[in-house]
Amino acid sequence: MLAVRDADENLTAVLFGYACHATTLSGYQWSGDYPGYAQIELEKSHPGCVALFFAGCGADQNPLPRRTVSLAQHYGQRLATAVDSVLMTSLMQPVEGPLRTAYAEIDLRLDTLPTREEIELNSKSDNRYEVARATMLLEQIDDGVPLSQTYPYPVSAWSIGDDLQLVTLGGEVVVDYAIRLKSELAGTRTWVAGYANDVMAYIPSRRVLGEGGYEGGGAMVYYGLPTVWSPEIETDIINEVHRLIDTESVESTNPQLTNRPQ
Repeated sequence: MLAVRDADENLTAVLFGYACHATTLSGYQWSGDYPGYAQIELEKSHPGCVALFFAGCGADQNPLPRRTVSLAQHYGQRLATAVDSVLMTSLMQPVEGPLRTAYAEIDLRLDTLPTREEIELNSKSDNRYEVARATMLLEQIDDGVPLSQTYPYPVSAWSIGDDLQLVTLGGEVVVDYAIRLKSELAGTRTWVAGYANDVMAYIPSRRVLGEGGYEGGGAMVYYGLPTVWSPEIETDIINEVHRLIDTESVESTNPQLTNRPQ
């Protein structure tokens, strides 16, 4: 959690996150779900404060039970209370130093692409989502655009001095990435957020990809991607995070270099 206070120690902004799908509700009305209710509660408790939420790597975590507004409000209130317990009763550490940023898009590999014959077979499926994806892919091929073997996947790393490190990843990222990156980087000083800069599909770890299921590959049909991710997905993403952080370290020691998109 990151808090911003003015010269009189009044809270002006707070950034907090949680790793769980915001899917308490499932209707077609606009709603911030439990994160939105948490923001409302915090801004009520701290007039003049702007409450900001970032989604962690919670693609394989759901709020249960769910599907009622009262539950979304309840979860939001519980989250706001947890944030307040830190704001009001804990000694927060100051964050100092320059802001350093690095951003890149890598060619994230997909597994073996389907043949036209396989796509045509899917176009006759009883599953209307399979049919919709197959129709879209066939139209793309007929227009002379080959199926891509990769997707331009966004990765970024921000740091404030040596006190805070924020890694952001695109897509619906499973929890394994946060656990691994925290263990390999700066521990509790490392925050890992998903859903950043692009949401193209679920981003499974190698473990989840091997298990299959919805997050491991079944959801790809709803995103319109032609197949599942390559088994090297986790390695490719983790390596890029480390490369960006190494880039930050080099630039911080050389004032002639500026942070810039890679």
